[in-house]
Amino acid sequence: MNLTPIFIIWYRDVLRFFREKSQLLTALFRPALWLFAFGMGLRPSFKNIHGFNYIQFVFPGVIAMTLIFTSIGSGISIIWDREFGFLKEIMVAPIPRTWIVLGKSLSGSTLAMIQGGCVLLFAPLVGVHISFSEVLICLLVMFLVSMSLTGLGIILAARMTSFEGFGAIMNFIIMPLYFLSGAIFPLHGIPFWLYLISILNPLTYGVDLLRGAMLHIHQFSYLLSSLFLLSFFIVMLTGALFSLKYET
Repeated sequence: MNLTPIFIIWYRDVLRFFREKSQLLTALFRPALWLFAFGMGLRPSFKNIHGFNYIQFVFPGVIAMTLIFTSIGSGISIIWDREFGFLKEIMVAPIPRTWIVLGKSLSGSTLAMIQGGCVLLFAPLVGVHISFSEVLICLLVMFLVSMSLTGLGIILAARMTSFEGFGAIMNFIIMPLYFLSGAIFPLHGIPFWLYLISILNPLTYGVDLLRGAMLHIHQFSYLLSSLFLLSFFIVMLTGALFSLKYET
């Protein structure tokens, strides 16, 4: 089994990212702003959440925010490659289209995990102390979340013909996913209709697993969150494969 095409597609997208260092700086600025400005501003309103202050509570949610913006946003490379003809070249190449989806998904998730990992380094600054085993759990959850959301980004990009259209629909999807995931507020005590929407949101379970690994706060069981997130992962990658299957 020749996996070289996967590596080439992955390497091309990752290399393009590192050549534009401004992307990494701007990607780190957003979570830092949310963590320290937004977190500090709301900290007096949430004095004690399961024994933690608000900045500590929202920290896993800020990592999730980094993952969702980067993962779904990586789908724009599909539009970019279509615009300049590269996508058509790899589509007619004698390789399975599954390899193309895996290469794109791995590159998007790699970029998301690099940025999420950089945010994870802020943990000691906000008073979140995690062990090596907990870091490994966080990285595994981050990988599942980023791969799933990259698949979603591919599905969206396969149906978009312009950068502007992709940006608009991306924000339309990202904001509800993020704000209804429990990333920035506890799910207990909220209206039932809002809670119902939140438990149908796959990102809710990713945030819950991250928060459980870092702070040992669980809204759901490890098994339920893991199964829901794994199911979302499979559905999104399958959807991404079918989205590119009929790309011409």
